[in-house]
Amino acid sequence: MKFNFIQQHENEFPIKLMCQQLKVARSSYYAYLKRSDEPSKRTEENRVLLEKIKVIFEKHKKRYGSPRIHAVLKQQGETCSLGRVKRIMRAAGLYALSSKKYKPKQDKSEQALLEKKNLLLNADNRPKAINQVWHTDITYIPTDEGWLYLAGVIDSFSKRLVGYAMDDNMQTDLIIQALRSAIKTRKPAKGLIHHSDKGSQYTSYIYQRELKNQHMLSSFTGIGACLDNAIIESFWATLKKELVYPTNFKTRDEARLAIFEYIEVYYNRERLHSSLLYQTPDGFELNLLTKNQLDSCLLNIAA
Repeated sequence: MKFNFIQQHENEFPIKLMCQQLKVARSSYYAYLKRSDEPSKRTEENRVLLEKIKVIFEKHKKRYGSPRIHAVLKQQGETCSLGRVKRIMRAAGLYALSSKKYKPKQDKSEQALLEKKNLLLNADNRPKAINQVWHTDITYIPTDEGWLYLAGVIDSFSKRLVGYAMDDNMQTDLIIQALRSAIKTRKPAKGLIHHSDKGSQYTSYIYQRELKNQHMLSSFTGIGACLDNAIIESFWATLKKELVYPTNFKTRDEARLAIFEYIEVYYNRERLHSSLLYQTPDGFELNLLTKNQLDSCLLNIAA
């Protein structure tokens, strides 16, 4: 309080006189002024941390919120709490891209059929490794030329998009192309569970024959119950929030190129997933492969 009084009246009275009257040392007052002029240590640390946050935020094109940015900072060796990252981002006005929330409808009339056809309702069929359960679906991408239809296949265990195809129509051939691209990449064993909605393309004779030829088991979700296929629905929501909604695609070719880059360069290889303990799908699968190789070596040594 005394130093503040002196600072406020230093143009009216001599500093020496005020210090004598208030019984404070002039050296202490000047030290107070120096401290006031310099930012606090915490303020400076927050400023440096904000710059690092901005680099991550811009690198990921405003797609990362505080949890993922905090995960990246930890990987970089930065010691800070999630709450601190949240506060700094909020103060700087840094918010991740958002989309409208969708509340799925329940289809009670399909419940009996759902229980018979949804193989994933059986806990024994839940994936314990890659290439055990694949989820598939189709979505629409708007362009100035019209819709671009994107069919995708995602691995339930690693969240990796393992196959996809794009075209200006949504006929059965589109989803067959997506399935074959996944098979070519992954070469799964017999008995893989193929889960989809009850769209006409997926229930068609041609597609079901393709699954039978590939020795896959069909599993279907209930009509209107998209949570049964939530893994790929979540991917569509992420794709649209982070790429489609912020972009106005002039042509289908422009959209194809952007989607290819998003999937192959960013989503599978760079984007961290909270459900994978903030690993990328590729990194998660690589760690699984390394662990399996190590386990195999240990078994051979023990034998």
